[in-house]
Amino acid sequence: MINYNGSLISEEELQLTNQNRAFKYGDGIFETIKVQNGKIVFLEDHYFRLMASMRMLRMKIPMKFTLEFFEEEIKKTTAAFNSNLLRIRINVYRKDGGLYTPLTNEVDYIIEVKEITPNIKEIYKLDLYKDFYNYSGLLSTVKTTNRMLNTLAAIYAEENDLNNCVLLNERKGVVEVTNGNIFIVKGNTIKTPALTEGCIKGITRKKVIEIIEKHPDFTIEETSISPFELQKSDEVFITNAIVGLQPVTNYRKKEFKTEISEKIGKSLSLMTITA
Repeated sequence: MINYNGSLISEEELQLTNQNRAFKYGDGIFETIKVQNGKIVFLEDHYFRLMASMRMLRMKIPMKFTLEFFEEEIKKTTAAFNSNLLRIRINVYRKDGGLYTPLTNEVDYIIEVKEITPNIKEIYKLDLYKDFYNYSGLLSTVKTTNRMLNTLAAIYAEENDLNNCVLLNERKGVVEVTNGNIFIVKGNTIKTPALTEGCIKGITRKKVIEIIEKHPDFTIEETSISPFELQKSDEVFITNAIVGLQPVTNYRKKEFKTEISEKIGKSLSLMTITA
């Protein structure tokens, strides 16, 4: 079952027209949220990011779109599932009609649920994707439904026996990976690309930064990162809402340790349970 504008329907019943703006123009945004043992993980952070994204894209936010509303809609949609781990995707898009200029800024929404079994991979290979760039700027920080660059990079990774690819911006700086944010460890300093580099404003990214800021042994820097720095790092890890933290073991011919990454990953898992 999926939740279409508050009504629970089967996937077969969902009717999207040829005027759907998410389909025609990528005129939509989405949030991916984990539900673990019945708990909606970091819901408040996801909610505020969704609202900020809607405002940035000049979508009209319905009065009913409160935090409590989304909590109830997610619970209603997941009620029929018995799995301990679920992936929730909230899609919000402008209503049908118009060309580049929409007929209205009012929105529709869909909430999808999928049972998942995420696992941390022992071997995780990474390389650069250089065919196209992820252009820096504020719009790139929003999770729009136009993910062509991520799709092409994921295909490249599959074709080259990789687990993931690093996306670069027009200045050849590291931005993120196809499905999450990236961090590098060098000595006691941990770096992650600044939002001005064009990376998604990830919720798990935010939580990991909070963990590192409180750790007495490490400092965190949100800055620009070159592929050369990636090569010279002691450790590299990536983050997203579903897996949490995935250590990277291989980048080209470089092999990384995972000790610090695993330690931060455990802190993140604890935060997920207790937050």
